[in-house]
Amino acid sequence: MNYNDLIQLYFERSTAMQAYWNLYVLIVGGLLAFSSLRKQPAAITTLIVSVLFALFAYKNLDAMYDTTQQRFATIEAIKQFDASGTNAASLKQARDLLEPTLTPATYGSVRAVVVAVLVRSTEVNK
Repeated sequence: MNYNDLIQLYFERSTAMQAYWNLYVLIVGGLLAFSSLRKQPAAITTLIVSVLFALFAYKNLDAMYDTTQQRFATIEAIKQFDASGTNAASLKQARDLLEPTLTPATYGSVRAVVVAVLVRSTEVNK
């Protein structure tokens, strides 16, 4: 891994963080539009939408946390990069910093959120 790769990784993680925020803002805007278009309040629908949003917000926050940890690890690797050249020791050091932060979502957690959203969307369409 060279210095350019580390810099590119840092900016890719920054872009990922921005995407998570954009998604969050989009969902909040959708919920606001949904609630403003309702003619009569429904307690059950409000509860279901609130629970689904809480699940989404929790998972989005978790992704933001992972991305933040990856960014800090990348910054640390950039600071400790050996400018004299890349050797096996410096590569191992960078790997030791970055690999523990790479924690993708499990299939079970992704599936749980997708199923909850699908169940909710089928209820709305009835």
